[in-house]
Amino acid sequence: MKRVRRAAWALPAVATLALLIPVGVQSSARAAQTSAPAARAAAACTGAAWASNVAYNGGAVVTYGGHTWTAKWWTYGDVPGANAQDVWVDGGACGGTDPTTPPTTTPPTTPPTTTPPTTSGKKVIGYYTNWSTYQRNVQVKYLDTSGAAAKLTHINYAFGNVTGGKCVIGDAYADYQKTFTAADSVSGTADTWDQPVAGNINQLRQLKAKYPNLKVIWSFGGWTWSGGFGQAAADPTAFAKSCRALVEDSRWADVFDGIDIDWEYPNATGLTTDTSGFDAYRKLMAALRTEFGSDLVTSAITADGTSGGKIEKADYAGAAQYVDWYLPMTYDFYGAFDADGPTAPHSPLTGYTGAPTPGFDASTAIAKLKSIGIPSGKLLLGIGFYGRGWTGVTQSAPGGSATGPAPGTYEAGIEDYKVLKTKCPATGTVAGTAYAKCGSEWWSYDTPSTIAGKTAYAQQQSLGGAFFWDMSGDTSDAELTKAVANGLS
Repeated sequence: MKRVRRAAWALPAVATLALLIPVGVQSSARAAQTSAPAARAAAACTGAAWASNVAYNGGAVVTYGGHTWTAKWWTYGDVPGANAQDVWVDGGACGGTDPTTPPTTTPPTTPPTTTPPTTSGKKVIGYYTNWSTYQRNVQVKYLDTSGAAAKLTHINYAFGNVTGGKCVIGDAYADYQKTFTAADSVSGTADTWDQPVAGNINQLRQLKAKYPNLKVIWSFGGWTWSGGFGQAAADPTAFAKSCRALVEDSRWADVFDGIDIDWEYPNATGLTTDTSGFDAYRKLMAALRTEFGSDLVTSAITADGTSGGKIEKADYAGAAQYVDWYLPMTYDFYGAFDADGPTAPHSPLTGYTGAPTPGFDASTAIAKLKSIGIPSGKLLLGIGFYGRGWTGVTQSAPGGSATGPAPGTYEAGIEDYKVLKTKCPATGTVAGTAYAKCGSEWWSYDTPSTIAGKTAYAQQQSLGGAFFWDMSGDTSDAELTKAVANGLS
C-alpha cells in the first residue's frame, strides 16, 4: 500500500493555452512546411510575442523572429528555433512573406522518440497487483467476470522491482510461472506445465484478446521497492535500457503497452530517503521517453500540496514533457500510522475545518501541480478502493482520539471497500469522502456516491481521468470501477 506525505515552488504566470497537439497532426503540419513556398500562402502573425519569462503549455502559439511557433509541450525559457529539445514547431514566416529557407528543424518521418503520444478521452485506470493472485484470490479473470474490464481503459500491473540500477521481475511465480486451471483462466482453457509464459502476464494477454482496446502498463517501484531508484538515477540511460528490455521481452512484448514509474519519493523520504537531487527524476523520465519512444510512459507521483512538501523536491514540471500522464496519489493522507489519531479521512477531495495538516487533500495537490505548468489533461485523480481506520474511538465526527489501528483482513488499519460497505457502513461525509463509526472503530473510504463527486471534480478541472488502487478492493460486480467510469463518461 502506498503512503503519501505531500506542496509549491513559484514559476512566472502560465500563458493561456490550448490542449496538446496530436503527434500525427504535428508531423503532418511540419511535413507541409517543407513543401515548395508556392504551395502555401503566408499566414498573418497571430500569436503574442514570445517572452523568456513566461511558461507555455502544449498548444501555445507565439510569434518570434518573424515566424509563428506552436509549443509541443510545457516549456519555459526555450528560444523558438534554437531550443535543443525541439519544443517549438515552426509554422513558417508570418506577416506577408513565406520563408525562403526550410524550417529550422527538419520534420521527422515518424514521431520523435522524445514526444509522448497524445491520447483522447478520459482514462479509467485500475492497478492490479501481482500478489492479488495469492491470499486475496482475486485473479485476472475477475476483471472480466465482474464487468470491470469493460469499463477500464488501462490496467497498471504492479509491481516490477527496481534494484541494481535496473528494472527486474517482481515475482517470477505470480508474473509468469503460475499455471491456471480452466476455471480460473480468462480464456477458459487450462495452462500447461511447459508453456513458456503462464501466470498473471498470460492472463492479461488473454484479457486483452477479449478487450482489444484495453492497454496494460507495467508499473515499477511502489512503496516497498522505491529504494532502488536512487541507484537507477545515477545512470538513467542504462536504467531505461534495462526497463525496455524487460517490458519488451519477446515472451510478453504483446502484453505491455508501456511503463509506469512509481517512485516514492524522488529527493524526499518514503520508506527510505532519496538524495539523488532535484533534477534526478526529470533525467530519469527523459531517458525512459527516449528508450520507449511512442509507447506509454506514465508515473505515479506525490500529492503533497503543503508548502515545502514533496512536490517541490523534484522537477515534476520539467519531467512533464516526457510523460503521457501523471497519477498523483491523492489518498493515504491520514491513517492509523498515527496510532492515536486524530481520526481523519485518508482521501479528502478538499480541505476542511479541523484538518490535521492543511494541504493534505486532492484539490490542493492538483492546483499546485497545475500552478507549476503541468497541463490538467496530464493529471489524473487518484481514488482508493479501501479504507483506513482506527480503534478505541468514541467520537463519531472526524478529529477523535484513538488507541491504535482498527483490525484489518490483511493489515491492521486497512480494509477493502468490499468488506467495509457491510461491516462498517458509512455514517457521514467530510471533504468529499465518506467516514463510518461502528462500535469503537472509525473508518474513512470512498463510496459510489463520493466517487460521483470526485469524478465531477475531475471533469470540472479538465483532468485526464482517474485511477484507483487497487482492483482487489472492489466488489464482485465492480461497483466502484463502474462508478468511476460512469462519472467520467
